[in-house]
Amino acid sequence: MSDAVQAPWIERQVGQLLQQRGHAWLLQGPSGLGHYALALALARAWLCEQAGPHGACGYCASCHAIDVHAHADLLVLMPETLMLELGWPLSSEAQDKIDKKERKPSKEIRVDALRDAVEFSQRTDARGRGKVVLVYPAERMNAIAANALLKTLEEPPGNMRFVLACENAQVLLPTIRSRCLSHTLQWPQEGEALSWLQAQDLPADEAARLLSLMGQRPEDALDEARQGRSSAWWMALPKALLQGQIQHLADLSPSQQVQALMKVAHDLVLVQSGATPRYFSTEALPATQASLRSLGDWYKRLQQSLRTAEHPFNAGLMLEALVSDAQQTLSSKA
Repeated sequence: MSDAVQAPWIERQVGQLLQQRGHAWLLQGPSGLGHYALALALARAWLCEQAGPHGACGYCASCHAIDVHAHADLLVLMPETLMLELGWPLSSEAQDKIDKKERKPSKEIRVDALRDAVEFSQRTDARGRGKVVLVYPAERMNAIAANALLKTLEEPPGNMRFVLACENAQVLLPTIRSRCLSHTLQWPQEGEALSWLQAQDLPADEAARLLSLMGQRPEDALDEARQGRSSAWWMALPKALLQGQIQHLADLSPSQQVQALMKVAHDLVLVQSGATPRYFSTEALPATQASLRSLGDWYKRLQQSLRTAEHPFNAGLMLEALVSDAQQTLSSKA
């Protein structure tokens, strides 16, 4: 995700949100549309010393403090793994324990972080523009952490605002959802996503192919490019599964492996139903005689695997099982 060139659909939504009043926003919608970018842009605008109707100025002291991840009035609550990835500092206690190998960075938003939010809410703002708590992805809060946030959401002291962003708002506590104004992320208008990807130094042809492979979700396309997975890698995936090539997926995390397989299964179900595939070209998909029911059952098994993919007993064995299941399904006959 890049802050260098703000996506036009993000800028447009910031302007819309700033026209409305409310101390807490819940941003929701499919992945790859800019949840984090929109949440951070909204927080920047709230804290900016010279904000305009369309967002932050980008050059005041407040904007600079956010750029260097050191704004005293902005508290970012994320899984520690994501905070490290995006360059946000951890609390001194958490960083010390990780440095001493006492534990690994958490993939959830820890309750300790939410307790920091309670303490943060009781401080006086440092720059006179109020305070902001940004929670992303909000669905990574466990029940205890969510309840800790709820207490602060119910009675926010002073000029304090919240912005929560998530892909699946239904997993949040109903009491949290009810205390937030809801906004569904908007899809880019025609041509916007491609132009934005080109502005991130992606060649036009590769940007268009990745955008198609990611279901027209521009941030997903950019993430794939930055992680070194080209459109050629994706186009080779379906037939690699038919041949049982485990190594093709070896560099992905368990959840990424499952999601990649789900794209293949999804498109094969569409093709067997007589519809146009969403992600892959028809030529990239393997010829299979598997029945529609068999392909549908495979997709359901992948959905179940995704629920526990980040906590596999053995990642290597899990990948072998996933690829074996894929190969058997694709080789089956109706």
